[in-house]
Amino acid sequence: MTQPGRVSPSAALALAARVLRTEAAAIQALVPRLDERFEQAVALLVACKGRVIVTGMGKSGLICRKIAATLASTGTPAFFLHPAEAMHGDLGAVTSADVVLAVSYGGETPEVVRLVDVATRLGARLITMTGSPRSSLALAADVQLDCSVDEEACPLNLAPTASTTAALALGDALAMVVLTEKGFGSHDFAARHPGGALGKRLMRVDQLMHAGEEMPRVDEHTPLREVIYEMSRKRLGMTCVTGPGGTLAGLITDGDLRRQMMDDGAISTRTAAGIMTRDPVTLAGDVLASVALQVMQSRRITSLPIVDAERRPRGVLHIHDLWPTERW
Repeated sequence: MTQPGRVSPSAALALAARVLRTEAAAIQALVPRLDERFEQAVALLVACKGRVIVTGMGKSGLICRKIAATLASTGTPAFFLHPAEAMHGDLGAVTSADVVLAVSYGGETPEVVRLVDVATRLGARLITMTGSPRSSLALAADVQLDCSVDEEACPLNLAPTASTTAALALGDALAMVVLTEKGFGSHDFAARHPGGALGKRLMRVDQLMHAGEEMPRVDEHTPLREVIYEMSRKRLGMTCVTGPGGTLAGLITDGDLRRQMMDDGAISTRTAAGIMTRDPVTLAGDVLASVALQVMQSRRITSLPIVDAERRPRGVLHIHDLWPTERW
């Protein structure tokens, strides 16, 4: 190894900028290559009755793991199969109903070539992503996708950089088109991402709302003193007001109470109907939490009644219910 050189800050930034430009150019160069081969690859993935098996060695293998994870999280059963391990028993996971997606820039990686040879003899279909269209891997494919690059971003033009970035981007493009072709929607996405902040944003509001005894609710004839008691007890800064048949007649907030006190202070003679806001903003229970948050922020409100088809209140959603907490 040569002695480390001292790179000036300006030279370091210039090199970093060159790396980013080179990798961006590698992705841009893929766009004109999107043709009937890409469409055929999408068709194979959409029609797959088994699993999509993504395989590659070394840095390509790391890219394959990401592609497999993206496919699996967007409605296409997929997993990564290490080509070396496959030669020692793991090929038993491959069936004739599967599609193999193999990534190898040179297209001659021995472990990958052996794997796809056995997999195709088993009846699996083969999609390849390679920078060498005349390679063994490319020639064996049902569909070959060209992800060649003019140069690597590495200053030595050796370490896989631009080529792996191009393969990752092409894999994302495949996954997103397959997602669309399958009609995979936000509710499907939510079902596959139940944990973390993302999971909570994709939950339905009826999974987050305050319902039953937690929901503040009064009748429209309820005296104002009892309204205040109900709001204080439930601690959501509001209460639903119901009318005939239990339908939602209106909403009372802390602000409504303050304005009433400032106007005339006649608490003893007023009822809920006298100060409530009629026709408040509401949502159905199957709306996603992310949509509810957008509604609250755009309307500058902190609470929403969740109602059924007959406009009967089922619960109350507070904006705090949508913020990150430890129970996400």
